[in-house]
Amino acid sequence: MEHDGILEIPCVKDQVTAEEWEVRVHLAAAYRLCAYYGWDDLIYTHISARVPGGDHHFLINPLGLMFEEITASSLIKVDLNGNQLMETPFMPNAAGFIIHSAIHAAREDAHCVLHLHTDYGVAVSNQKEGLLALCQSSIPAWMSVAYHDYEGIAVNEGEKERLVADMGDKQALILRNHGTLTAAPTIAQAFELMYFLEKACKIQILSQSTGAPLNPPPKEGIENAIRDLRVVAGAQGADNFIWPALLRKLDRVDTNYRT
Repeated sequence: MEHDGILEIPCVKDQVTAEEWEVRVHLAAAYRLCAYYGWDDLIYTHISARVPGGDHHFLINPLGLMFEEITASSLIKVDLNGNQLMETPFMPNAAGFIIHSAIHAAREDAHCVLHLHTDYGVAVSNQKEGLLALCQSSIPAWMSVAYHDYEGIAVNEGEKERLVADMGDKQALILRNHGTLTAAPTIAQAFELMYFLEKACKIQILSQSTGAPLNPPPKEGIENAIRDLRVVAGAQGADNFIWPALLRKLDRVDTNYRT
């Protein structure tokens, strides 16, 4: 139901477990943060998160809602075949299930899958050499990225196997001529990696647009950065420090995502 341009979404908190509700709140926050950073694409692209438990159910955005409208209660719970598992006034988006269900099914560590169509991400996906290790901010994404060739709009079941094979054990994927994707054990980690992937793409396009010769870091410097980043990543800074700070930022703007 809509009132004065604002959707009135029935709360489902009392219909789900406390663990699922927590995932819903964090996933809704990820949608709102993507909108905050300008990463959304009208009603398209998706972020999905696995529901706690062993049933391979996950949460994803419904068809027709902007990222800035997503709440914990508006998220749709589906199985790996895209079947809705709870009553909802909203419709699922079939195109979202191909990419997300393929990765969730193949990767036990992929509790969150975040897929975007940003201008800078798509621009890098169009480049033959893909993402370049041009600076310190580029290296977290560069060391984790794989590539998948464009096969058309992702509605073909047959693409799942090839997409999963191309991604392998990487946590970031550039879908050529399409966009970017990250997958991680937590929503916080998937969002942090996407932040650096998007930043790396933006820096690459901006650096190339100057027309000046590029000066990438030396191989030894990149190897040192990769070694040190693996040590830092072990501290789970995304979950313990970055994500709580991002939630505070979001709460200062609007707490409606928590409903």
